[in-house]
Amino acid sequence: MKKLTVLLLFCAAFLWGRTQQVDGVVQEGEFGVTIGAAHYFGDLNTNVALNRPKPAIGVFFRKQFGEYIALRLGVHYAQLGYSDVYSKNETQRRRNLSFNTNIWEATLQGDFNFMRFIPGDPEFRFTPYVTLGVGAFNYDPYAYLGGKKYFLRPLGTEGQGSTVYPARKAYGAVALCAPLGMGVKYNISPNINFSFEVAYRFALTDYLDDVSTTYAPDAFAQSLPNGDPTAWYLLQDRSYETGDGVRIGTKGRQRGFSSQRDAYVIAEVGLAFTLTSYKCPTAKW
Repeated sequence: MKKLTVLLLFCAAFLWGRTQQVDGVVQEGEFGVTIGAAHYFGDLNTNVALNRPKPAIGVFFRKQFGEYIALRLGVHYAQLGYSDVYSKNETQRRRNLSFNTNIWEATLQGDFNFMRFIPGDPEFRFTPYVTLGVGAFNYDPYAYLGGKKYFLRPLGTEGQGSTVYPARKAYGAVALCAPLGMGVKYNISPNINFSFEVAYRFALTDYLDDVSTTYAPDAFAQSLPNGDPTAWYLLQDRSYETGDGVRIGTKGRQRGFSSQRDAYVIAEVGLAFTLTSYKCPTAKW
Protein backbone atom coordinates (compact mmCIF):
# COMPACT_ATOMS: atom_id res chain seq x y z
CA MET A 1 0.00 0.00 0.00
CA LYS A 2 2.77 2.46 0.98
CA LYS A 3 4.87 1.47 -2.05
CA LEU A 4 1.92 2.15 -4.37
CA THR A 5 1.42 5.61 -2.86
CA VAL A 6 5.12 6.44 -3.26
CA LEU A 7 5.01 5.26 -6.89
CA LEU A 8 2.00 7.46 -7.70
CA LEU A 9 3.62 10.50 -6.10
CA PHE A 10 6.88 9.85 -7.95
CA CYS A 11 5.06 9.65 -11.29
CA ALA A 12 3.30 12.92 -10.51
CA ALA A 13 6.51 14.69 -9.59
CA PHE A 14 8.34 13.37 -12.65
CA LEU A 15 5.62 14.49 -15.03
CA TRP A 16 4.67 17.75 -13.27
CA GLY A 17 5.96 19.99 -16.01
CA ARG A 18 4.26 18.11 -18.83
CA THR A 19 0.86 19.77 -18.74
CA GLN A 20 -1.23 19.77 -21.91
CA GLN A 21 -1.35 22.75 -24.23
CA VAL A 22 -3.73 23.44 -27.11
CA ASP A 23 -3.06 26.73 -28.90
CA GLY A 24 -1.36 28.14 -25.80
CA VAL A 25 -4.12 27.07 -23.39
CA VAL A 26 -2.64 24.98 -20.57
CA GLN A 27 -4.87 22.34 -18.96
CA GLU A 28 -4.06 22.80 -15.26
CA GLY A 29 -6.52 20.17 -14.04
CA GLU A 30 -10.20 19.59 -13.51
CA PHE A 31 -12.69 19.75 -10.66
CA GLY A 32 -15.64 17.40 -10.80
CA VAL A 33 -18.73 16.03 -9.10
CA THR A 34 -20.11 12.49 -9.33
CA ILE A 35 -23.33 10.67 -8.54
CA GLY A 36 -24.02 6.96 -8.60
CA ALA A 37 -24.59 3.84 -6.53
CA ALA A 38 -22.59 1.84 -3.99
CA HIS A 39 -22.86 -1.83 -3.10
CA TYR A 40 -21.43 -3.95 -0.27
CA PHE A 41 -19.77 -7.39 -0.45
CA GLY A 42 -18.79 -9.44 2.57
CA ASP A 43 -19.98 -11.89 5.22
CA LEU A 44 -23.66 -11.12 4.59
CA ASN A 45 -23.28 -11.07 0.79
CA THR A 46 -20.99 -13.97 0.02
CA ASN A 47 -22.39 -14.58 -3.48
CA VAL A 48 -21.54 -11.04 -4.69
CA ALA A 49 -25.18 -10.25 -5.38
CA LEU A 50 -25.99 -6.80 -6.79
CA ASN A 51 -29.52 -6.52 -5.46
CA ARG A 52 -29.23 -3.76 -2.82
CA PRO A 53 -27.46 -0.69 -4.32
CA LYS A 54 -27.49 2.50 -2.27
CA PRO A 55 -26.72 6.13 -3.21
CA ALA A 56 -23.21 7.58 -3.53
CA ILE A 57 -21.98 11.08 -4.33
CA GLY A 58 -18.49 12.51 -4.65
CA VAL A 59 -16.21 15.38 -5.55
CA PHE A 60 -12.70 15.22 -6.96
CA PHE A 61 -9.77 17.17 -8.31
CA ARG A 62 -7.76 15.58 -11.11
CA LYS A 63 -4.36 16.82 -12.29
CA GLN A 64 -3.44 15.67 -15.78
CA PHE A 65 0.26 15.00 -16.47
CA GLY A 66 0.71 14.70 -20.20
CA GLU A 67 -1.88 12.87 -22.27
CA TYR A 68 -1.95 9.48 -20.53
CA ILE A 69 -1.46 9.90 -16.77
CA ALA A 70 -3.41 11.79 -14.13
CA LEU A 71 -3.42 12.00 -10.34
CA ARG A 72 -6.76 12.35 -8.57
CA LEU A 73 -7.85 13.35 -5.07
CA GLY A 74 -11.42 12.30 -4.32
CA VAL A 75 -13.97 12.37 -1.50
CA HIS A 76 -17.11 10.23 -1.41
CA TYR A 77 -20.17 9.84 0.74
CA ALA A 78 -22.02 6.56 0.30
CA GLN A 79 -24.49 4.32 2.06
CA LEU A 80 -24.01 0.56 2.41
CA GLY A 81 -26.14 -2.17 3.89
CA TYR A 82 -27.33 -5.74 3.57
CA SER A 83 -29.33 -8.45 5.34
CA ASP A 84 -29.32 -12.23 5.55
CA VAL A 85 -32.94 -12.25 4.40
CA TYR A 86 -31.67 -11.67 0.84
CA SER A 87 -29.46 -14.78 0.89
CA LYS A 88 -30.28 -17.97 -1.00
CA ASN A 89 -28.40 -19.96 1.65
CA GLU A 90 -30.71 -21.41 4.29
CA THR A 91 -28.07 -21.21 7.05
CA GLN A 92 -27.48 -17.52 6.38
CA ARG A 93 -31.21 -16.78 6.36
CA ARG A 94 -31.44 -18.58 9.71
CA ARG A 95 -28.58 -16.43 11.06
CA ASN A 96 -30.74 -13.37 10.30
CA LEU A 97 -28.11 -10.63 10.74
CA SER A 98 -28.25 -7.22 9.05
CA PHE A 99 -26.46 -3.86 9.01
CA ASN A 100 -26.38 -0.41 7.49
CA THR A 101 -23.61 2.18 7.53
CA ASN A 102 -22.67 5.57 6.13
CA ILE A 103 -19.29 5.82 4.44
CA TRP A 104 -17.05 8.89 4.24
CA GLU A 105 -14.11 8.11 1.99
CA ALA A 106 -10.98 9.98 0.85
CA THR A 107 -8.72 8.52 -1.85
CA LEU A 108 -5.57 9.25 -3.83
CA GLN A 109 -5.71 7.54 -7.23
CA GLY A 110 -3.66 7.31 -10.38
CA ASP A 111 -5.59 7.32 -13.68
CA PHE A 112 -3.96 5.79 -16.75
CA ASN A 113 -5.53 6.51 -20.15
CA PHE A 114 -5.51 3.91 -22.91
CA MET A 115 -5.64 6.65 -25.56
CA ARG A 116 -4.42 10.21 -25.92
CA PHE A 117 -6.77 12.57 -24.10
CA ILE A 118 -6.58 16.30 -24.85
CA PRO A 119 -9.57 18.44 -23.82
CA GLY A 120 -10.39 20.91 -26.60
CA ASP A 121 -8.91 18.73 -29.33
CA PRO A 122 -11.72 16.96 -31.26
CA GLU A 123 -9.36 14.17 -32.35
CA PHE A 124 -8.48 13.16 -28.79
CA ARG A 125 -11.65 13.79 -26.82
CA PHE A 126 -12.39 10.20 -25.70
CA THR A 127 -10.48 7.52 -23.81
CA PRO A 128 -11.07 4.50 -21.60
CA TYR A 129 -8.84 4.38 -18.52
CA VAL A 130 -7.90 2.31 -15.49
CA THR A 131 -7.56 3.69 -11.97
CA LEU A 132 -5.92 2.43 -8.80
CA GLY A 133 -4.89 3.98 -5.54
CA VAL A 134 -5.14 4.08 -1.77
CA GLY A 135 -7.66 5.60 0.59
CA ALA A 136 -9.29 5.64 3.99
CA PHE A 137 -12.94 5.59 5.00
CA ASN A 138 -15.02 6.15 8.10
CA TYR A 139 -17.79 3.66 8.90
CA ASP A 140 -20.08 2.88 11.83
CA PRO A 141 -22.42 -0.11 11.26
CA TYR A 142 -25.84 -0.07 12.87
CA ALA A 143 -29.00 -2.15 12.97
CA TYR A 144 -32.61 -1.72 14.07
CA LEU A 145 -34.26 -3.63 16.89
CA GLY A 146 -37.85 -2.98 17.79
CA GLY A 147 -37.78 0.17 15.65
CA LYS A 148 -34.79 1.56 17.57
CA LYS A 149 -31.41 2.24 15.97
CA TYR A 150 -28.35 0.64 17.64
CA PHE A 151 -24.73 1.24 16.65
CA LEU A 152 -23.03 -2.16 16.69
CA ARG A 153 -19.34 -1.32 17.22
CA PRO A 154 -19.73 -0.13 20.86
CA LEU A 155 -21.69 -3.30 21.70
CA GLY A 156 -18.84 -5.66 20.80
CA THR A 157 -21.20 -8.22 19.28
CA GLU A 158 -18.46 -10.86 18.96
CA GLY A 159 -16.97 -10.17 22.38
CA GLN A 160 -14.52 -7.51 21.20
CA GLY A 161 -13.00 -5.62 24.12
CA SER A 162 -14.33 -8.12 26.70
CA THR A 163 -12.48 -10.21 29.28
CA VAL A 164 -14.00 -13.32 27.71
CA TYR A 165 -12.08 -12.76 24.46
CA PRO A 166 -9.07 -10.56 25.34
CA ALA A 167 -7.48 -11.20 21.92
CA ARG A 168 -10.45 -9.67 20.12
CA LYS A 169 -9.79 -5.96 20.06
CA ALA A 170 -12.54 -3.47 19.33
CA TYR A 171 -12.37 -2.42 15.69
CA GLY A 172 -11.91 1.24 14.83
CA ALA A 173 -14.16 3.66 13.01
CA VAL A 174 -11.61 4.23 10.20
CA ALA A 175 -10.12 1.66 7.84
CA LEU A 176 -7.92 1.71 4.75
CA CYS A 177 -9.08 0.74 1.28
CA ALA A 178 -7.55 0.13 -2.15
CA PRO A 179 -9.69 1.29 -5.13
CA LEU A 180 -9.25 -0.53 -8.43
CA GLY A 181 -11.46 0.16 -11.41
CA MET A 182 -12.09 1.18 -15.00
CA GLY A 183 -13.86 4.05 -16.67
CA VAL A 184 -14.31 6.18 -19.77
CA LYS A 185 -13.90 9.93 -20.28
CA TYR A 186 -15.39 12.12 -22.98
CA ASN A 187 -14.67 15.79 -23.57
CA ILE A 188 -18.08 17.38 -24.18
CA SER A 189 -16.65 20.87 -24.70
CA PRO A 190 -13.23 22.48 -24.16
CA ASN A 191 -14.15 23.07 -20.50
CA ILE A 192 -16.42 20.13 -19.60
CA ASN A 193 -15.59 16.42 -19.37
CA PHE A 194 -18.05 13.55 -18.84
CA SER A 195 -17.00 10.30 -17.16
CA PHE A 196 -18.38 6.93 -16.16
CA GLU A 197 -16.45 4.76 -13.71
CA VAL A 198 -16.82 1.52 -11.77
CA ALA A 199 -14.25 1.01 -9.01
CA TYR A 200 -14.03 -1.87 -6.54
CA ARG A 201 -12.76 -1.01 -3.06
CA PHE A 202 -10.76 -3.68 -1.23
CA ALA A 203 -11.38 -2.81 2.42
CA LEU A 204 -8.67 -3.63 4.96
CA THR A 205 -11.24 -4.61 7.56
CA ASP A 206 -13.61 -7.51 8.05
CA TYR A 207 -15.97 -5.52 10.26
CA LEU A 208 -17.62 -3.27 7.70
CA ASP A 209 -20.75 -5.33 8.41
CA ASP A 210 -19.90 -6.02 12.10
CA VAL A 211 -19.56 -9.74 11.28
CA SER A 212 -16.24 -11.60 11.20
CA THR A 213 -15.48 -14.56 13.49
CA THR A 214 -17.52 -16.67 15.94
CA TYR A 215 -20.35 -16.16 18.40
CA ALA A 216 -19.41 -15.03 21.89
CA PRO A 217 -20.58 -17.08 24.91
CA ASP A 218 -24.25 -16.77 25.77
CA ALA A 219 -23.31 -15.86 29.36
CA PHE A 220 -21.53 -12.68 28.22
CA ALA A 221 -23.64 -9.58 29.02
CA GLN A 222 -26.81 -11.62 28.61
CA SER A 223 -29.29 -9.75 30.80
CA LEU A 224 -29.90 -6.48 32.60
CA PRO A 225 -30.34 -6.28 36.39
CA ASN A 226 -34.11 -6.41 35.92
CA GLY A 227 -33.80 -9.64 33.95
CA ASP A 228 -34.49 -8.16 30.51
CA PRO A 229 -32.10 -9.26 27.74
CA THR A 230 -29.45 -6.71 26.76
CA ALA A 231 -29.25 -5.11 23.32
CA TRP A 232 -25.99 -7.01 22.84
CA TYR A 233 -27.70 -10.34 23.48
CA LEU A 234 -30.55 -9.58 21.12
CA LEU A 235 -28.36 -8.21 18.29
CA GLN A 236 -25.37 -10.59 18.30
CA ASP A 237 -27.62 -13.58 17.50
CA ARG A 238 -30.95 -12.81 15.84
CA SER A 239 -31.78 -16.37 14.81
CA TYR A 240 -34.52 -16.38 17.49
CA GLU A 241 -36.53 -14.17 15.11
CA THR A 242 -36.69 -16.98 12.51
CA GLY A 243 -37.71 -20.61 12.46
CA ASP A 244 -38.79 -22.14 15.76
CA GLY A 245 -37.28 -19.38 17.87
CA VAL A 246 -34.28 -21.47 18.97
CA ARG A 247 -30.93 -19.66 18.93
CA ILE A 248 -28.09 -21.02 16.80
CA GLY A 249 -25.37 -18.75 18.26
CA THR A 250 -23.63 -21.17 20.59
CA LYS A 251 -20.11 -20.45 21.88
CA GLY A 252 -17.46 -20.80 19.18
CA ARG A 253 -19.88 -21.41 16.32
CA GLN A 254 -19.02 -19.68 13.08
CA ARG A 255 -20.70 -16.30 12.71
CA GLY A 256 -18.67 -14.85 9.82
CA PHE A 257 -15.71 -15.58 7.51
CA SER A 258 -12.63 -14.02 9.11
CA SER A 259 -10.28 -15.15 6.33
CA GLN A 260 -11.94 -12.85 3.80
CA ARG A 261 -12.04 -9.04 4.09
CA ASP A 262 -15.10 -6.99 3.19
CA ALA A 263 -15.37 -4.78 0.11
CA TYR A 264 -17.63 -2.34 -1.69
CA VAL A 265 -17.98 -0.97 -5.19
CA ILE A 266 -19.00 2.48 -6.45
CA ALA A 267 -20.41 2.98 -9.96
CA GLU A 268 -20.82 6.64 -10.89
CA VAL A 269 -21.16 9.22 -13.61
CA GLY A 270 -19.42 12.56 -13.34
CA LEU A 271 -19.03 16.01 -14.80
CA ALA A 272 -15.70 17.80 -14.52
CA PHE A 273 -14.89 21.41 -15.25
CA THR A 274 -11.47 22.06 -16.73
CA LEU A 275 -9.18 24.60 -15.06
CA THR A 276 -6.98 26.37 -17.62
CA SER A 277 -4.38 29.08 -17.92
CA TYR A 278 -2.77 30.73 -20.95
CA LYS A 279 0.87 30.43 -21.91
CA CYS A 280 2.33 31.99 -25.02
CA PRO A 281 3.27 29.21 -27.43
CA THR A 282 6.97 28.82 -28.11
CA ALA A 283 7.90 30.11 -31.52
CA LYS A 284 8.97 27.47 -34.02
CA TRP A 285 11.47 28.36 -36.73
